Amino acid sequence: MKESSINLFKTFSEEINPEKLQQKFLTSLLKLQNVERGSIWIKKDNRYLCIEAAGRQSESLIGISISDNQKSIVGWVIENGKMTIADPHEDVRHYKELEENLAVKSSLILCFPLFLRDKQVYGAVQIIDTDPGKTHVNLDSEYLNNLQDLINIASISLSNAILYNKQLKETESLKTTLEEIRNEEVIIGQDIAFQKSMELIESYAKTDFPILITGESGTGKELIARRIHKLSNRNDKPFLVQNCSAIPESLLESELFGYKKGAFSGATKDKEGLFEAADGGIVFLDEIGDMPLNLQASLLRVIQNNEIKPLGGTKVKYIDIKILSATNHDIKNMVADNEFRQDLFYRLSVLPLHLLPLRERNQDIPLLLKHFLKKEGSKLDVPVKTTQSKTMQILMAYTWPGNVRELENLVRYLLVSSNKEIIEPEDLPLHINDKDQTFSTPYRHQSPEPVFNKVAHISNPLNKDDLHFENMSWEDIERSYANYLLKKTGWNIAKAARAAGLNRSTFDSRIKRLKLRRDESD
Repeated sequence: MKESSINLFKTFSEEINPEKLQQKFLTSLLKLQNVERGSIWIKKDNRYLCIEAAGRQSESLIGISISDNQKSIVGWVIENGKMTIADPHEDVRHYKELEENLAVKSSLILCFPLFLRDKQVYGAVQIIDTDPGKTHVNLDSEYLNNLQDLINIASISLSNAILYNKQLKETESLKTTLEEIRNEEVIIGQDIAFQKSMELIESYAKTDFPILITGESGTGKELIARRIHKLSNRNDKPFLVQNCSAIPESLLESELFGYKKGAFSGATKDKEGLFEAADGGIVFLDEIGDMPLNLQASLLRVIQNNEIKPLGGTKVKYIDIKILSATNHDIKNMVADNEFRQDLFYRLSVLPLHLLPLRERNQDIPLLLKHFLKKEGSKLDVPVKTTQSKTMQILMAYTWPGNVRELENLVRYLLVSSNKEIIEPEDLPLHINDKDQTFSTPYRHQSPEPVFNKVAHISNPLNKDDLHFENMSWEDIERSYANYLLKKTGWNIAKAARAAGLNRSTFDSRIKRLKLRRDESD
């Protein structure tokens, strides 16, 4: 026993990885006692959770939890801080459901408390003899006392490793937080509709209901998601992001749910998934519209039951997360086309939030431009630039297909490409500063009635030279084009939106703004 104790103490003192230490701890105990099975348990909230197991049929135990309302031997030991010897056939404390699916049952159970340095109990370790004759366990009182001392040493080593890794994570988290503070994105906008969206965010953040953020690329969906996390009561817990379109389906599933060792070729050890890693916090699923249908079913179970099952695993794990999702697709239209599960859509969109494209709140462009010039200029250590009024007029008239992200990138371009303190029209890229305001096409148009059907058959109408829009406002042209698309599609808004290259919600808002009605356009 003495030699074994020295070897174990050396093993425990050299290892600072909690998971590896737990495995070595259990394996050593099983060899020392010559028994078949062992497990380590901790108390988490109002449940006792098995965090490590070794020996025969041990894998099925990891992740199992027992309510503290249920009688259990580990629960008794954790609450009383005393070791116990129990016959599972007679002891009323034994939680029999724990072994329902195990072929080999327990014959005798030894359970020891795990102490912190301050003598506070933080868990328990079970040693199980499955021999019907109960001959494998040494029950000599002196031996058990020595074993308890050994477990106490291992317990302190384990608690030190856990504390060390916790402090390491907190340090990394603090570094990340400080970096985020230095690079914190400011949400800017005075547009009335935009301000209403910001008010919704304040309310949404206070709940744990799923939030679906919609909007075109570059409208700041992830920025809004981070803002929601900051305003929520989960702001001290993880905020983890997964782009559902960035990786293949098979990898996406393992990233979200994790996997067990041997689940597939290359799975050499267990891996924690994003959902489990975010327990207590918020998961942001970007580009949710690109999630494969079969994976959507798995996500639905997460939302409905708050449970996950790693790839290759047999037991579910219960988690507590808030789910935010975002897409630049027309999800309602995808549901109608059977490209997205209707039941999942309703689960995700309990609290919907739509972000307007920049062209629909272009009065915010001066504010955003000023902010980006100051922010990016400070990074490059250059004087803050200003713009000519003519330059601002051009920027206000531009349609910004890339939205706020495009404006931010434009500022970076202007800061690097020009040394002038005042940004002039000629400093702008050609695609923004289009000096030729006369459109040459094969048709001259003088009224705001639909005209686009008259040039629809021409493959490249902008290269023709006898169509001019100089007597029309931009709104007249937009109304004409929208009316044409609606007529052509029989007022199928989803199809018309696709033809215009817009998502349905954006196109629908255009129709309302232009006050188009079917009975007036027919």
